[in-house]
Amino acid sequence: MKLIKNISAFLSVAVMSQCVFCVSNTVNATDIQFTNDTISFYNQWKEKYIVQDNYVTDEVQYYVYYSEEKYNGGNQSVPVTVSEAHGYGMLIMASMAEYDENAKSYFDGMFRYFKAHNSDIGANLMSWQQCDNGSALIDGAEEGSMTGGSCDSATDGDMDIAYSLLMADSIWGSDGEIDYRSEAVSVINDIMKYDVNHEYWTLTLGDWVSECDKSDNYYSATRCSDFIVQYMPVFADVTGNDNWLKVYDTTYGIINGIVKEYGTGILPDFVIRNADGKYIPAPADFLESENDGNYYYNSCRTPWRISMDYIINGNKDALAFADAINKFMMNTTNGDPWEIKAGYTPTGTAIEDYNDLCFVAPLLISSACGNNTQWHNDIRDVVLNYGDDVYYGDTIKMLCLIVDDGGWIVPETESFIMGDVNADGVFNIADIVMMHEWLLCKGSLTDWKAGDFCNDGKIDVFDLCLMRREFSSKKTIEL
Repeated sequence: MKLIKNISAFLSVAVMSQCVFCVSNTVNATDIQFTNDTISFYNQWKEKYIVQDNYVTDEVQYYVYYSEEKYNGGNQSVPVTVSEAHGYGMLIMASMAEYDENAKSYFDGMFRYFKAHNSDIGANLMSWQQCDNGSALIDGAEEGSMTGGSCDSATDGDMDIAYSLLMADSIWGSDGEIDYRSEAVSVINDIMKYDVNHEYWTLTLGDWVSECDKSDNYYSATRCSDFIVQYMPVFADVTGNDNWLKVYDTTYGIINGIVKEYGTGILPDFVIRNADGKYIPAPADFLESENDGNYYYNSCRTPWRISMDYIINGNKDALAFADAINKFMMNTTNGDPWEIKAGYTPTGTAIEDYNDLCFVAPLLISSACGNNTQWHNDIRDVVLNYGDDVYYGDTIKMLCLIVDDGGWIVPETESFIMGDVNADGVFNIADIVMMHEWLLCKGSLTDWKAGDFCNDGKIDVFDLCLMRREFSSKKTIEL
């Protein structure tokens, strides 16, 4: 697996060499050295938020408890978790595998919970919320309903779950009870199918948008906190689907446009595509609140999500974003992270008069980009000394501490030539013969993923047809 060695090493390399690809060292998981602060907080976090679903008796399932309520009768179900929380939990468990000998048991229990709560639209995606009705955790409950209903997914939860499964494959391998890598590919393919707008190559708000008409306001909208750009090249490599690189480029087009226009690095919770094709802040009450067009409780995560792509891949657009928001935050707070407010307009006007951990912790990651050592250290001090908080702030804090300690796992990906099922480095007639023989049960495929032309995680005659068409096209071009 590939890991960040540590933030201080990253900073010194970035400052001295201005490297283009900053992290490419392959090290063992045993090289991770979490600080005592991170380990102590992890133990608290796990004790507070990891819960077993005791309604399920035939297998062990775990979830991340995100609510401050519990079912207490009255024929009103109570929300207890969401796919966002579940994805976070799986990322954390995989990241802490070297420290916690029980991490795999928790991770596998969370995987089983995920499989038990799939969306009704994307079969390999997760229902966005589960509610406790006193006898089961149900999907699709509305307004305290005691029975479930239709359920759909949220894009960020889907992406985190997929990436966590790739982490698990790097740590534990996929030859055991759970084929983590195959499961990850299935999730990634459904994200591409249902969570991506194939007209504009943007991330949508969830798989439910795939059922929206083009005239619907949600059809071309996107959520900036879903801009987990570091994942996209990994997803492209793992699946062989270069459309992920289109999404990557389009996403940076949106980020760069907003950064250039406002200069603050402040991204709104939601953006919409106007008649001119420009992505602009969403209007008030677009989906969640009057602050849908501001930097609020969704987009507060963007300094972490986007800056990761500079820390991992050295993306210069990610650095430009991090530089902009670092400069703005340092100026508006006079260098005091305790003065970071819980929300801003895109132009930089504070919309609340208090701070909140979920707004401070993500800046720990953006401050690790560029020459901001004192600012970074001051933010870390605030994060470590913030005191008791709720699920959202605590969980974002946990993830950011993992990154800051150098414990973020970058899964190894396998590069392959599409069609090269015999893995000899070239796609030719020999590959078609091997595929044909395999379908007749007369042979084997050296690299089946290279033959998955339908990009659906399986090999069948439809893949062979597309393979032949691709080969014919290739020969025509060569002629």
